[in-house]
Amino acid sequence: MMMTVSIGELRTNLLEYLERAQQGNRIEVISEGISLATVGPPTNPCNSDTTHPSNVARARLRELAETAVIHDVVSPTGESWDEME
Repeated sequence: MMMTVSIGELRTNLLEYLERAQQGNRIEVISEGISLATVGPPTNPCNSDTTHPSNVARARLRELAETAVIHDVVSPTGESWDEME
């Protein structure tokens, strides 16, 4: 459902309109009859769901990043590889 509100009305009742947007409503913000913006629901509602697979994966990657050891990957190792001979 699309609703239209003036910028002044939005300013006065911002929390109410943000809650409506979070529930799935789209709100067109106008000033002097000109459309300024559209406020709508989040594009990725899974962001707040800590059990969503992508969020679980991100959390695990953050954990790994804290303990990861990065070595010099450019300098020669001193080991001989059969493929290089």
